[in-house]
Amino acid sequence: MTMIFCLFFAGQVVAQDTTKRYTKVPVGYLMVLRQGDDVLAHIESLAVKEKIPSANFSGMGFVNARFGFFNFSTKEYEPKEFNNVELASMQGSIAWQDGKVSLHTHGVVTDKDFKAYGGHLLKAVVGTGSVEILVTVHDKKLERVLEQPLGANVLHIAPSYRPGNK
Repeated sequence: MTMIFCLFFAGQVVAQDTTKRYTKVPVGYLMVLRQGDDVLAHIESLAVKEKIPSANFSGMGFVNARFGFFNFSTKEYEPKEFNNVELASMQGSIAWQDGKVSLHTHGVVTDKDFKAYGGHLLKAVVGTGSVEILVTVHDKKLERVLEQPLGANVLHIAPSYRPGNK
């Protein structure tokens, strides 16, 4: 069921789409995002709202994407934009870091000439059409920790060592 609410701001009518974006399924959640939706923001919001301890996700659809190649010398991502492309594959994990949701997402997009590009997905906004995502929830809360000298956040599958805890 789609509902549209109209809000009035300074004499302008602004429509707000309240279409439900996800539903519970036996392994976790199925999301269907619409044109203009921020893919990673919706996954983060789902993790917080549903108190997901950790998960993996996969998806496909149409997006405008920003990929980043991690430069180990500078410890920064070198970004590149791809607009109006098909998200052929997206995989990622949901964990927590310093009390906040931490996503690690990679993907592959293709253009109209069937050229493929991929890497670390920094941002994705649904283009024409939709994006479908399956979130497979795990029963353990997992943490991501900044590891040195690597300079990258790494998923820890065992409880993190904290000074004073042995």
